[in-house]
Amino acid sequence: MDNFRRLIQILVTVLTNAYLLFPFGSVIYQGPLKSLCHPGLHCYSCPAALLGCPIGAFQNLLCTVRLSMQAGTIQFGASIVGYLGVFGVLTGRFVCGWLCPFGLVQDLLYRIPSPKVKLPAFLSYCRYLVLLLLVIILPLFWIDELGMGQPWFCKLLCPSGTLMGAMPLLLLKPSLWQSIGFYFWNKFTIMMLIIVGSVFISRIFCRTLCPLGAFYGLFNRVSFLSLQHDSEKCVHCRACERRCPTGCLPYKNPNSADCIRCLKCLQACRFGALDYKLRSGVSVAFPRRTEH
Repeated sequence: MDNFRRLIQILVTVLTNAYLLFPFGSVIYQGPLKSLCHPGLHCYSCPAALLGCPIGAFQNLLCTVRLSMQAGTIQFGASIVGYLGVFGVLTGRFVCGWLCPFGLVQDLLYRIPSPKVKLPAFLSYCRYLVLLLLVIILPLFWIDELGMGQPWFCKLLCPSGTLMGAMPLLLLKPSLWQSIGFYFWNKFTIMMLIIVGSVFISRIFCRTLCPLGAFYGLFNRVSFLSLQHDSEKCVHCRACERRCPTGCLPYKNPNSADCIRCLKCLQACRFGALDYKLRSGVSVAFPRRTEH
């Protein structure tokens, strides 16, 4: 199952970054597909990107909300929130485990042989602070003399934007090096810390700083796809806990906001104590480990 998930991650990343004319055109694809958002963390400015970034699009709407109100229209990004909400209601954080390009980057980095470090659980709350402060509050209330805000998550933190957007653009257009300053080097430093940290700590960005993961995580307890724990079958061997890439305890909290629906716990359980079901009670036929 893990190999199948990795294949899906790679296919989604390749297919949503399939604009191969960037060396010959305007570098960034700006066709009709760019009006659609990727459900995962996906940089709009990546030269090969066909889809937009949901966090960036939501921030841009909040940045211009005052101007839109002055023009007689009010746009708070309801369509984008609704779009992401559909994914959240249906599957919770399934997008994080299966469809997010930067999730794939972290998974591959964690495969590098190295001592592995356990992340303190309280750090998972930091992603909600990022969502509230950098994605919503600052773009909405910290405005310039024209009444516009700034997309602060993209500007200050987003490692996907630096890795897949800024760095390829600098390689394709060396003249851009003259315009880089504090914001680039700040984000570059953060990106390098996350890359190095991902070698030692599984999904470090997803668990501590990703606002998209924070948003999807809000739906884990109510999504149609849910993880069910059968206490009568569970022997508390904690194999599911050891396999979980985000530090969840499926036998205690099967639909934790940290769960990325990667199914590793399902594969680890030899006693059938875990099962993914729809809210109607219908089991989802995922392959599972069996005793011989």
